[in-house]
Amino acid sequence: MRRTLMIATATAMLALTTTASARETRVEQSLRELVSSQAAKDAGIDGSVRFYLAGQPVSVQQRLGEDVTNKKTNAANKSDEEACRWVALSALRALQDGAKSRGANAVVDIVSYYKKNEFKSATNYECYAGAILAGVALKGTYAKVK
Repeated sequence: MRRTLMIATATAMLALTTTASARETRVEQSLRELVSSQAAKDAGIDGSVRFYLAGQPVSVQQRLGEDVTNKKTNAANKSDEEACRWVALSALRALQDGAKSRGANAVVDIVSYYKKNEFKSATNYECYAGAILAGVALKGTYAKVK
């Protein structure tokens, strides 16, 4: 009985320590470089929908609703940068699909929205990478642009 209690206590302490020390590293990367990369083409980012971060100049003709995408990917055995690029492509693909379904040709005013905290940049998106997972959340507005 005492041995079982000691094992249970040790297991609980290990779980608490592991959770408390979980890594979550903030990474910023260029959206323009990502969208124009071969990896984007390979992921199905086909150029039919343009992406504009908040602060980038764009002439909006019509706004067609706002959306949030929150994607995660396996980060094991990948650099933070590689995992972040991969998961950001997944988030962009979701926004591209949403734009197409609404008849939009762009997603404008894009901000990073990780854990519902906005990060605005006219050049970069934000990603959080850990030992096991990497995540990107983006919020943007579907639009028709010139």
